[in-house]
Amino acid sequence: MKSFGFSNSALDVESYRRELADPAAGGYAAFEGWVRNHNEGLAVTRLEYEAFEALANKEGERIVAEAIRRFGIIKAACVHRVGSLAIGDMAVWVGVSSRHRAEAFAACRFIIDEVKHRVPIWKKEHYVSGDSGWVNCERCAEHGDATTGDRRQATGQSDACANHHHPSSLACSLQPVACSLPDYSRQITLREVGETGQQKLRAARVLVIGAGGLGVPVLNYLAGAGVGTLGIAESDTLDASNLHRQPLYSLGDVGQPKAQLAARRLQALNPEVHIHTHPRIDAHNALQLLSGYDLVVECSDNFATKFLVNDAAVKARKPAIFASVYQYEGQLQVYRAEPDSACLRCLWPDATRDGLVGNCAEAGVLGPVPGVLGTLQALEALKLLLNLPGQLRNEMVLIDLLTLEQRKLRTPHRADCQHDAREIDVPARDLEVTLTNLAAATGYALIDVRELREVREAPIAAASRHIPLAVLLADASTLDPERKYLLICARGARSKAAAEHLRSHGFPHAYSLSGGLAGLGQGIPE
Repeated sequence: MKSFGFSNSALDVESYRRELADPAAGGYAAFEGWVRNHNEGLAVTRLEYEAFEALANKEGERIVAEAIRRFGIIKAACVHRVGSLAIGDMAVWVGVSSRHRAEAFAACRFIIDEVKHRVPIWKKEHYVSGDSGWVNCERCAEHGDATTGDRRQATGQSDACANHHHPSSLACSLQPVACSLPDYSRQITLREVGETGQQKLRAARVLVIGAGGLGVPVLNYLAGAGVGTLGIAESDTLDASNLHRQPLYSLGDVGQPKAQLAARRLQALNPEVHIHTHPRIDAHNALQLLSGYDLVVECSDNFATKFLVNDAAVKARKPAIFASVYQYEGQLQVYRAEPDSACLRCLWPDATRDGLVGNCAEAGVLGPVPGVLGTLQALEALKLLLNLPGQLRNEMVLIDLLTLEQRKLRTPHRADCQHDAREIDVPARDLEVTLTNLAAATGYALIDVRELREVREAPIAAASRHIPLAVLLADASTLDPERKYLLICARGARSKAAAEHLRSHGFPHAYSLSGGLAGLGQGIPE
């Protein structure tokens, strides 16, 4: 059995299924498209299918090969009817066998969607009224009626678009019909994009790290542009304070995991996009995670993740797009996975510790600021995927959103930056201590690293020593390397940075209070 083919007679599903059987397969999925008796209020009596088989067979085989490669399935096949079909006849069959069911489902949907968009097959509908009309399946997929499309997905029945005609006619693109799938015509009109560029986007796989202020516009624009597969790596749940800069979500979503919320919203925006959620990215899974994607867009709000992604991208030879925000300012940089491309460590050999520079929670932010930077990240991603002119190459863009001033700085690759040979750092697992109250911190000497203003506004009841973070980083000579220290700040970021600093300077028993005073439920002024 060929991976793709046509049949002039009824489809023999049982024989096709036997061809896909494999002892290594634990999952099997199939799609069946049937001829139904109506479309857009018109009664249909039968269909006729025609195909440009020489081209269609080659394209169909390419689609199946792409599915096998993309989803790691064992076998797959697609058979399509040609000729005259009666109501209830099976028009198309897709089958997939794989090691696990999830891959089988995803590959099956991918194949039928791609066949409808890329394979030159047309159908002619015959109506009770005696009229008939040719339908190009690709245009049908792009402009199909919303009700028809929902029924197709729910029942496996093929739809019929009565207002479309033979591909020699342009009437298909002029019909004012409702869309069940996105219309990319505005970007396809661009000379630099076109149909070829849209196919590149459909085949692309992009991983987005973080679904917050930067990640939301990135995800929205990439899904809207038709990027075929999006991965979302996000471990956070939605907080009400996120909503002013993360309008993908709503107030009723507070408390729910952002990754799942984003996946649902994006699927509604563009049902064609395949979305995978990843509960975390860390030193243990970063390389493996990046290996499954063509491009990574780093949208986290902490330095540890940014440098982790940088190091993994360099090792995996994957391009990466970075952005960061501080109050009204932002910066943008692209690592291009080329020998002479500068990575983050070409500028900052040692990763900046989190807590030394305030994040959005501590420093504050206006919603549009990360929105602008995230939009620029999405634009740079599309430039890379489409090979558009004007891409950032060993440059950093600095933007002040208050004055709208912009600067572009050269960031050459540093010859002594051995980033490709660098091992990915695994953070110490015992750095943070979780407590319900400070009275339970027996055996520790408490050090409050907050600023004097913070200490006055929210003093700690328990006995502690106050050493502001800047002072501690500059001089820790008054501390005993043999003692156990528990460092405390408002929310845990600065104390963690201080503990990391002390550990690296000969204090093996330095720890940070996880979540800071806010984690204890102690009132912290906003």
